[in-house]
Amino acid sequence: MRTALICFLLFLLSPCWSVSGADSSNANTEGRPAKNNGELQYWLANMAVHQFTPEDVGLALGVSTAQALTLIEKSRHTLPSDQKSIFKPGMGNVVILPYPGGRHPRIGFLEGAIRPQRETKVSVFAPWAEGGYIVVDFPEAVWHQTSDKRELLYLAHTHVPTLWDKTNVQLPTLEWNRDEQNALSLTRELPNKVKLTSLAKVIDGGVRFQFSITNGTSEKLTGLHIQMCGMLKRLTGFDEQTNDNKVFASPFAACKSRMGNRWVILGFDHCIRAWGNARCPCLHADPQVPDCAPGETQMVHGWLSFFEGEEIAGELKQLETIAFEPVGNP
Repeated sequence: MRTALICFLLFLLSPCWSVSGADSSNANTEGRPAKNNGELQYWLANMAVHQFTPEDVGLALGVSTAQALTLIEKSRHTLPSDQKSIFKPGMGNVVILPYPGGRHPRIGFLEGAIRPQRETKVSVFAPWAEGGYIVVDFPEAVWHQTSDKRELLYLAHTHVPTLWDKTNVQLPTLEWNRDEQNALSLTRELPNKVKLTSLAKVIDGGVRFQFSITNGTSEKLTGLHIQMCGMLKRLTGFDEQTNDNKVFASPFAACKSRMGNRWVILGFDHCIRAWGNARCPCLHADPQVPDCAPGETQMVHGWLSFFEGEEIAGELKQLETIAFEPVGNP
């Protein structure tokens, strides 16, 4: 594994900053200015790894394309103070990074994901050269059952109104914690004192996910249906808008590349629905968190890996025994 600094320089000096070829699906995306110069350097390096165009960079940072080009040029001569999370993907290892936003992670059904938030999205880079990456929305949505209806506690984009939309409460923007290499964590406390904690870490050649809910209310939380979505737009060879290349075998959903016998596999324990939206296209392995009494914490565990071979059924069977292990503490 190359050091983070060497990889940062390689990316900034690489030709991936193309002026043309901007993504046409960038409407209704979210831009976030960098909080300081260190964060700006981090996100510019991150976006280079994601092969963002200057237009994409501008959308992600909330600046014009001309301003983005200026920032990119300046970054070529500036060394970052801390780039622990930047690695060169496609070198035989799975790599995870926060998705930088700006460029929409879907191909289609964009009306169902307006202004996608980046703090739920993890890019998992394939171990193959030029393999691209899958963006996992972790979580995409959190539903629970009240006495008389199903209520949306959280949504990682604008589409269906959440409980907070209905009461005109705006949730703050957050960012992934990047304290470890190839590990990300985030905790969001909702206005009703319910905490959502997400952990993702590269372990044993795959990515382990852990999602927990801590109930700070005075009432039991039930019907905690979570949507976990893996978007395939930028995973090379997996981006066809169809479900014909997919296998849905709860607790796993898997997709096969059009270029051979390569697979990407996403799964969660307590899965109540494995499915895919062909228009996005995406994979879902949606779990239900166990009912959570006041003061309790309940969690589910997930897994993402890449597989080469024809025996996908055998691979899924083997993964059932090893995939859903705890990640650790945030």
